[in-house]
Amino acid sequence: MKSKFLYSNKIILSFAVLSLIGCTNLDEKVIDEVLGSETADPEAALAAAYGQLGDGTFVDHGNVFALQEYSTDEALLPTRGSDWGDGGKWRAMHEFTWDAGNDVVKTTWNSLNFGITKSLTAISSIEKSNSTNRALFLAEAKGLLAYYTYTTIDLFGQAPYRDPGNINAPIQIRKAETTIDALITEVEGLIPNLADIKTQNTHAGRFTKQAAYAFLADMYLNRAVLKNKTAGTFNFLEQAVNGSGTDMDKVIEYSNLLINNPNFSLEPNYFHNFDINNDTSKEMIFSVVQKKNTDKTSDNDLAYMSMERIQKPSPDNRGTNASCVTPEFYYSWNGNHDDPRFQRSYQYADGTWFRNDGTDISVPSFSKVEGTGKPWFHFNRGLQVGQQYGPKILADGNFDMTADGRIKVYKLFTEKNTTLAADFTPDLNFDNPSESVFTQAQINRGVRNFKFEFDPGYGNNGTSGMDVPLYRLGTIYMMRAEAYLRSGNLSAALADVNKLRTSRTNDALKNNAPGVAITSLDLNTLFKESGYELYWEMYRRKAMIRFGKFDLPGTAKPASQPFRRIFPIPQATIDASKDFTQNPGY
Repeated sequence: MKSKFLYSNKIILSFAVLSLIGCTNLDEKVIDEVLGSETADPEAALAAAYGQLGDGTFVDHGNVFALQEYSTDEALLPTRGSDWGDGGKWRAMHEFTWDAGNDVVKTTWNSLNFGITKSLTAISSIEKSNSTNRALFLAEAKGLLAYYTYTTIDLFGQAPYRDPGNINAPIQIRKAETTIDALITEVEGLIPNLADIKTQNTHAGRFTKQAAYAFLADMYLNRAVLKNKTAGTFNFLEQAVNGSGTDMDKVIEYSNLLINNPNFSLEPNYFHNFDINNDTSKEMIFSVVQKKNTDKTSDNDLAYMSMERIQKPSPDNRGTNASCVTPEFYYSWNGNHDDPRFQRSYQYADGTWFRNDGTDISVPSFSKVEGTGKPWFHFNRGLQVGQQYGPKILADGNFDMTADGRIKVYKLFTEKNTTLAADFTPDLNFDNPSESVFTQAQINRGVRNFKFEFDPGYGNNGTSGMDVPLYRLGTIYMMRAEAYLRSGNLSAALADVNKLRTSRTNDALKNNAPGVAITSLDLNTLFKESGYELYWEMYRRKAMIRFGKFDLPGTAKPASQPFRRIFPIPQATIDASKDFTQNPGY
């Protein structure tokens, strides 16, 4: 049972004035606030701070995901015929032509600023309360504030702050280079008052001691970059902020606290971490809890965006033919297609497999969609390449079925070009190599990512009951491996990488075979391995910057200048507030 306050619909904000620095669109009426409320419910205020994690911020493809993934060698969202033009805002993320007026940049900035605002409001409300959980709730609210702030300074180089104890306090601007050490100190100071996961009604959706350990490992891993993001090289072995040892020693220390915790273990089925019921995954350390059928706290984008429109998990659902992986990322898997993280086939309860190779004639229909009772067609998971197969919709709006009630399987053609086979090609081959634009005759191009399970519940494309992982055990092993390698401990780094490779197993079509260990490791190999483990998890941009890959040219991307490692402050914010100065280069 998840704690009730995580799902509270009450949003009470007493520091709404902070909203002006993030959102200049006042249509939201300052997000259901009670201005200056002295009776704000601290539990509701904390619920609002948690809720902002899911209100688009970390679950919608057009928020943090877009900046952390579409700007990398893993993912892009091209214009496909008449779709996804949108003034070029999606292409700009991959073509590196974004500016201070880009809507994706502005949306992400606004979402993170609302998270900061709601966290400050929660802190103020809790500090005034006499709750028996006051110390715990206050530590959680401060942890959330630190997490929103860290994400903001990582992406934008600066973040707003206001003393939560003084409604008239001036806005302060926290700069990345000075704030990262302060955040580390703040989060370390919260640990005594945080709960251990699975105690005091906590779970992976709450900011527990274990979430703090993962967060601290992340901050220490990226500390050198945050202190000077445009530098040519980074000093990863700097003296740690507190205590003895280097930054990498601290990454290892905090990672050990999680890897050695019996509450966590690696899932043999890698894709269970991204299933609809992934709240049962033993890897989850800190995640965004999604409540199905609640638009403000739920989103299906991480699955929906990669599926072709003709790919239908139920008669009432479809994909949207948008995002795909780059050729660079797809070909980085060469020699590793048997890795259990690359792809997994689905097996129905009666033993029927969906192979997606043209040999399937039909699959069972006894798997039903929650809320509608209609048949549920289960697509395979992981990277989908080549000709695609699936059900067909009849004129009456239902799947074409066999006489004995099974779902017929057909070769699929794209919905908006019905003579073009839904053949997902690794190579993109844009007519203009510098622009990610396809004609209507090219919209099948791009390997698609079905890592996250599509939730067809209630026939709704837009909501999902899948929790979105922010930190899981696989993340921690990969961070520790990098810290070991940067510290010169090659054997320990290789052991962690091989732990991830060999702990995952394939589906029964491949005899449940485990992944294969590698025998050598260097920084380039480790970078590829981080992609195998963490693709599509809002990790790639930070890794590319640390590994010196972010500025390099690629598909539809020119070589770029270091200033683009940081996004611009939206022009609307610059125009509305004298407190901010624009980042260099913009």
